[in-house]
Amino acid sequence: MKTKALYLTVALGAMLGFSSCNLDTFPSDELNSDLLLQDAKGAEYIMDGCYAVLKDEVDFLGYASGNCYVRHYFQLAEFPADNICLSAHTTDPLYEATAYMMTDGLKNVGTLWMVGYKAIYMCNTVIETLDESKPENNQLLGEAYFMRGLMHLHMVTLYAQPYSFGRDNLGVPLRVTTSSEGIKRNTVGEVYDQIVLDLRKGADLMSSKPRGNAGYPCKEAALGILSRVYLYMEEYDKCIATVDEALNGAAPASKLDGDFATYFANAKDRQETLFCIAHETTDDRGQSSIGSMYLKDGIGWGEIYPSDPLMYLYERYPMDVRYTAYILPQFSGAAGKKVYVTIPASDSDPEAPHIKYKTNLIDNAGDYSFKGSDGNTYPIEKRMVNGEGVADPAGPYYEYHANYMGEDCMVRINNDVTLRTGYTIPMIFISKFSYQDGNPMLSSPVLCRWGEVILNRAEAYARTGKDAEALDDVNVIRTRAGIPTFAVGNLLGYDNVIDIVMDERRMELAWEGHRHFDMCRNKLKMDRRYAGAQPYKIVDPTTEPHIIYPIPNNEWTVSGIQQNPGY
Repeated sequence: MKTKALYLTVALGAMLGFSSCNLDTFPSDELNSDLLLQDAKGAEYIMDGCYAVLKDEVDFLGYASGNCYVRHYFQLAEFPADNICLSAHTTDPLYEATAYMMTDGLKNVGTLWMVGYKAIYMCNTVIETLDESKPENNQLLGEAYFMRGLMHLHMVTLYAQPYSFGRDNLGVPLRVTTSSEGIKRNTVGEVYDQIVLDLRKGADLMSSKPRGNAGYPCKEAALGILSRVYLYMEEYDKCIATVDEALNGAAPASKLDGDFATYFANAKDRQETLFCIAHETTDDRGQSSIGSMYLKDGIGWGEIYPSDPLMYLYERYPMDVRYTAYILPQFSGAAGKKVYVTIPASDSDPEAPHIKYKTNLIDNAGDYSFKGSDGNTYPIEKRMVNGEGVADPAGPYYEYHANYMGEDCMVRINNDVTLRTGYTIPMIFISKFSYQDGNPMLSSPVLCRWGEVILNRAEAYARTGKDAEALDDVNVIRTRAGIPTFAVGNLLGYDNVIDIVMDERRMELAWEGHRHFDMCRNKLKMDRRYAGAQPYKIVDPTTEPHIIYPIPNNEWTVSGIQQNPGY
């Protein structure tokens, strides 16, 4: 009889045989909560296992290779947005997320749900068993509350509508006990309220010093995630107060890493990192790592590139360390410039992926044009983005456009960038998930860092009309990046401070799993009419049902919880 949910009622003994746990007292195949917690280090084993399960490969319906929570999370959170270009079709299930073709049988959709609720169950075991009246239990209890809140946040942001769409919408099952009774989908509001309680409790119990490197949470990690939650809930004053509490009087700049060019390769040991999934050399996943999709350095696939609009943002200030350190164009060494134009799908096959056209750039004394596939010559318009008379120390900056096939199309002019073999897309690699210990496929992916927390407060300030304070926070980030800063009287071509904050979040947090949530919660359209194998369209989160993922088939068919609309 199918009376219990497949994923929400997992026995603890089945969850703790992780490679990263060192359970010396009991055989792993005999573990249960009573035995574990007879050992003085039992709760510590459980929490260590909780962190390990997020990076370990797990079997799901016969799939194991590359099947791990952290890889799927960063892809599912990032790929539906407008910061990435998928260079070609792929058989990896990441394609469905990128193309808004999600189904409830995908292994990444199912694995993320399964592992997320396993981690929640483990946290509940610690919370129910440790005596809170004993101060020596505070840190581990705090970690359990923190992780329970964080995992519920991941679930509700991926599988339910944004909080800003309504508190009463269907959320995800809220699990605050190890009991398997009463499995249902709570409302979005109920889930967020519990997340706030858990993160607040975690912050109150944990100290500012974690048990080890940044792979273990601390008080400030809980406050950092809590500031994000309040931002998502549009509780802007609470977001500001939470960041203030986390800073505890310190200057924001003092929390940032001064050597940002090497930050991500060393994230687990850097002061800016509040929480990451710490990886060691033994955790190298090679071609199954997050970095393998962004970088081809010996072993990687190198199939995900920065989107054209994002590249234009970075190119406004070519000295930006976020651009110079983490975006790696592959140059051919040939003479002359190339141009490529993003072309809409044809009328005869509107569902087909759009194509790209490349040709030699025609430069007639600064008047650019190109020859189309129809043999006609099309002029390229050089548009000044920051307008006339803007006091920008770096001077004006431009974008290129052309009227092609009856549509205003983005044009990219590149200096000898190598094209991917068999395709017309320039190869531009990304190294945010690479080069830990010199390994191009190894990193410790960051789930929360001070750069984000400062920008959380910047947005909250901007949303409450405190433009000067918002710009102060943004300028801390830009100063570290090495680019010009803003002033209330000089927005460097922007019309308002909100747009400044959103663009700064886009550049600072690119590919870290924020852009999709930022655009959807603010009900902003994602313009994906640029080069790539992803669908050529504008995604409106208020009308596109697939901005959230389906409840996995093996969950809703067993537990009977309601599937998301549109699936």
